[in-house]
Amino acid sequence: MNNYKTLETTVDNRVLTIWLNRPDLHNAFDRTMLDELTSCFETLDPQMVCVVLRGRGKSFCAGVDLNWMKAVSQNSYEQNYTESLLLSKCFLTIYNCPKPTLAVVHGVALGGANGLLSACDLAYCTDDATFSLSEVKIGIVPACISPYVIKRVGEYGAKELMLTGRRIKGREAEHFRLVNKSVPADVLEETLAEVIALLRTSGPKAMGQCKTLIHEVANHLSLSEAYDYTARMIAEIRASEEGQEGMNAFLEKRKPNWVK
Repeated sequence: MNNYKTLETTVDNRVLTIWLNRPDLHNAFDRTMLDELTSCFETLDPQMVCVVLRGRGKSFCAGVDLNWMKAVSQNSYEQNYTESLLLSKCFLTIYNCPKPTLAVVHGVALGGANGLLSACDLAYCTDDATFSLSEVKIGIVPACISPYVIKRVGEYGAKELMLTGRRIKGREAEHFRLVNKSVPADVLEETLAEVIALLRTSGPKAMGQCKTLIHEVANHLSLSEAYDYTARMIAEIRASEEGQEGMNAFLEKRKPNWVK
């Protein structure tokens, strides 16, 4: 699980932590890191409770590696397109992960780093963390990350952050809903542990089905279509082994068998 050049992975009681591991470059990503992140999420052990994404060293992620950016800037349109697809694939793979995903941000989250955290289900940061979507300052746009950032902050929040390119700190990132919560650095680990503890008490399959439900209802279904889709989903889940165990445990006032 640890045969990566740009990542480090650790497992603690069925929680997979993926560490961006280029600390000397503030975990700036290049083609290798994007490929490795995609592969890591695609080969996730189904026994994991959740996945935590964070950075080694002083920062979460400083965005794109400048050497890679320089090389890409000199490529043809077709080469640029191919390289850009790596970004889109990485973000979509994280977004589609069947397990709950949590981003933990400290230091800086610049440019494309906001795509990584926005593609996760939940994001937490330190109050002194710095965020910026400053692509316009160098004459480009935050294109591949935009679907995920806009899902988080909405159209007009995205306009403010993306058009001005200004830097914001953790508390303001929470205000924009770019992160779920900003906390002092000394309570970040406690906050993360509390969230993971809550996830451990939820049905493993139910969480995956809940992610699918939210995605379909939020993105694909009209109210009339959701009318039947949601009724069928709950009927199927109630009849499932996990659903039966969970409901019986509740009625019998005991913990369900997935709580260890």
